[in-house]
Amino acid sequence: MPTPAAASVPRPFLLACPDLSAERSGNTDTPGVWHFDSGAPGRRVMLSALIHGNELCGAWALKEALAAGLRPRRGSLTLAFCNLAAFDRFDPANYAPARFVDEDMNRVWSGDKLDTPSSQERRRAAELRPWVERADWLLDFHSMSNSDVPLQLTGMQQRNIDLALELGNPGTIIADAGHAAGVRMRDYGRFGAAGENGTRSLLIECGFHGAPEARDVAVDQMARFLAAAGAVDRGDLPASWFAPDAPAQRALRVTHAIAAKSADFRFAQPWKGLETLAKAGTLIGWSEGEPVVTPYDDCVLIMPSTANLRPGVTVVRLAQPIA
Repeated sequence: MPTPAAASVPRPFLLACPDLSAERSGNTDTPGVWHFDSGAPGRRVMLSALIHGNELCGAWALKEALAAGLRPRRGSLTLAFCNLAAFDRFDPANYAPARFVDEDMNRVWSGDKLDTPSSQERRRAAELRPWVERADWLLDFHSMSNSDVPLQLTGMQQRNIDLALELGNPGTIIADAGHAAGVRMRDYGRFGAAGENGTRSLLIECGFHGAPEARDVAVDQMARFLAAAGAVDRGDLPASWFAPDAPAQRALRVTHAIAAKSADFRFAQPWKGLETLAKAGTLIGWSEGEPVVTPYDDCVLIMPSTANLRPGVTVVRLAQPIA
């Protein structure tokens, strides 16, 4: 009988919770949304944090941008603190329930769901929708329940893969098609369309939710993204915001997303993510007692996690290098 490889004890949450009492008001008609227009031609850039209420690193980055008085030199800049209702449930001793209130806010970005306000997350997403629709470049900040290594999730569009490589950080880039359970903000509308349409959208996984280092990754990514978008010049930003470039970057393409059929899913080992399993047929875990194995040689595990285990939830993605 397969058993869990490790006890499901939450990792300590060491990243402090930001005080957003001033930032949550925003300066627009949408609570938690700040908008600044330079009055000069340029891209409409949006930075979004707290799609999940227990992923605090992006909120820290946006808070730092506001504290620094950051304003765009060209185009416009929108800063969005998204799922404030879930954030208000945050407890560092039991942080998983603060991911969302009713449903995952990063699975509702399609017209049918946004037009059906049946949950807290859908109603809030509908409020944010106009800001997302007007944006040209979008950076969405996230963190992970297990892995410490930052990942840049680009989607399948080459324009986003190219941008991730141009940024120079982090070292690992993941081209992924999204989730069967619903569309992410990063892939909504024009952002998910094929070809060159002037948009760019990235989802940065900054590391483990509770790692103080995740905040540093978020600030670095914010700075690099704003400079690449032309919203500001690099010299406009504090040098301390930039981390050193990654020594090397590699791009991986997700080929399979393994979803749980039920709550009966167990990993064979305490995978952390980015393990390369050399031989096809290597055991990854068990789903309802049936073995789940690698489909090809040199298979890379991406974000293995049972932290949000429910039927239909992706528990691990399988990837291979992009040639």
